[in-house]
Amino acid sequence: MRRVRLVGVLILFLGALLCASITLAQTDPGVRGGAINGQAGATPTSPLPLPSVGQNSPQGSLEFFQNGLGRFQDVEVVSGGANNGLGPRFNMNSCVGCHAQPTVGGSSPATNPEAEVIANGIVNGRDNMIPPFITANGPTREVRFPFFFNSNGSVNTNAPNGGVEDLYTVSGRADAGSCHLPQPSFALAVETANIIFRVPTPTFGAGLVENLDDSTLLAVQAAAANNGLGIGGTFNHNGNDGTISRFGWKAQNKSLETFAGEAYNVEMGITNEIFPQERPLPGEDQASGLPASCLNLSGTGYPEDTTNFAPTVTSSDPAAVNASIPSDVVAFAMFMRLLAPPIPSQNMPGGAPSITSGRQLFGSIGCAVCHTPTIQSTQNSNFTTSLANQPVNAFSDIEVHHMGARLADNVSQGGAGGDQFRTAPLWGLGQRIFFLHDGRTTNLLRAIEAHSSDGSEANEVIENFHALSDAQQQNILNFLRSL
Repeated sequence: MRRVRLVGVLILFLGALLCASITLAQTDPGVRGGAINGQAGATPTSPLPLPSVGQNSPQGSLEFFQNGLGRFQDVEVVSGGANNGLGPRFNMNSCVGCHAQPTVGGSSPATNPEAEVIANGIVNGRDNMIPPFITANGPTREVRFPFFFNSNGSVNTNAPNGGVEDLYTVSGRADAGSCHLPQPSFALAVETANIIFRVPTPTFGAGLVENLDDSTLLAVQAAAANNGLGIGGTFNHNGNDGTISRFGWKAQNKSLETFAGEAYNVEMGITNEIFPQERPLPGEDQASGLPASCLNLSGTGYPEDTTNFAPTVTSSDPAAVNASIPSDVVAFAMFMRLLAPPIPSQNMPGGAPSITSGRQLFGSIGCAVCHTPTIQSTQNSNFTTSLANQPVNAFSDIEVHHMGARLADNVSQGGAGGDQFRTAPLWGLGQRIFFLHDGRTTNLLRAIEAHSSDGSEANEVIENFHALSDAQQQNILNFLRSL
C-alpha cells in the first residue's frame, strides 16, 4: 500500500509540475483593452479621421469623412427603399456588417451578422440556408472555390476558378420580385475540399498606404534583399498601368476606389460606376449569365450606385451638400482614405519593458523583414496634409510572399499565385479577433505557427522564434497585442 501511495504522490507531483509549466508558458494575451485603436474619443460606431481632417482642413474634408462614414453603415435593400441595388447575390447588406471590429472600418466583429441573416429578415429562410461554416461567433467570411467542378461533381484541377461564391440570394424577399436563384453548391465544395475562405481586411490608415510612391516601396524591397533568411517577396502589379497594387489579401487592388467598387459589386451585388454590370457566379458567367428575372431588380437601370446629380441633403452648409454628391463608392473610398491609423499602446499588455523587449526581438529574429515597422514616407497629398510626407507604421512591406502549403489557398489574383499573400499590416492587431486570411484562428500564437510549412519564406524566422525562451516569446506576443 505504501508503494502505491508513493507512486500516487509522485504522479500528482509530476502532474503539478506539468500544469505549472503549461501555466508559465507563453499565451496570447487576447484582444487588448483600452482606447479603441488607441484613439481617445473613438467609439464603436465613430472612428476618428486623420488629424488635419478632424480640424476640417481643407474646409469640407470633415463633412466628406462623416458622409462616407454614414454611407458605410447604410443598410442596402433590393428595391423600394433609400439604398437600392442589393443582390441578386450577396454576402452582406452593409459595409459595416463585415468591417466593425473594434469600430467602423475594421475587421470581423465578435458576433457574425452573416449567421443572423434569416433571423433579421435579410434573406428568406425558405429560399436560403446558412452554410455550416458561417457561425454566430466565427468570422464574417467570403467563400471561393479554387477549381470548377466537372459535370459529375468531381473537382477539375485543370480548370482554376477562384471567384467569389456569394453566400445568399435575394430569392423570397418581398422586394425581389420573381427572381429565384439557387445558392452555390457549398455542401459539395466542403465534401471535396474545394473551398477556401477570406475574411475582411481592416481599413484604418489605408489612405497612407495608398499614398506611398512606388519608388519608396521599391527602396524598402531593396533594403531587405540580402536578409539571409530565405525571404524573397515581390509586388503585385496593376494590369492597366503596371504600378504596384496594394489592397486585399493578395494586393490585387490598386486603389481604394477600386477596392470599394469591387466590394460593393461582389459582396453586396450593387453595380456602380467602376463595376457597372450585374455579377453572376463564376460558373454562371461562363454559361448563360443571370436570368432576365434577376436583372434590374431596383427598377432604376444601371449602374445602381451613381453620382448624385441632384443631392437631396437640406443644409445651410455648402460642404455638407457637396459631400452628398459623389457616388457611394467614392464616399466609401474617401472615408477609408481619411480614416486615422491605429495608435499602439505603450504599456498594454504586459507592461512597457515587455513590449519594448518584444519589439526588439521581433526585429532580431527576422519578423521585421516582411513586417516592416515603418516605411518613410508618403508622397505629397492633394487631399489633406495628414496624408503628406508621413511615416507609415503599418508593419508591412506591401509585398506578396510565398507562405507555403499550410496557408496556400490555390487562388491566383493578378501576379500573386496560390500560396502568395500580401504581408498583412499589423497596426491595430491588438484589437483584432480573427487572424490569417481565412480567419482560421483567434489565437495569435497559432497564427504565428501557421507561417511555417513546406515552401514558406517564413520558415527560418519561425525557427528563430522557437529558439527563444518562453519569456521572450511572451514578450513578442505582448508587443504584437500592443499594436
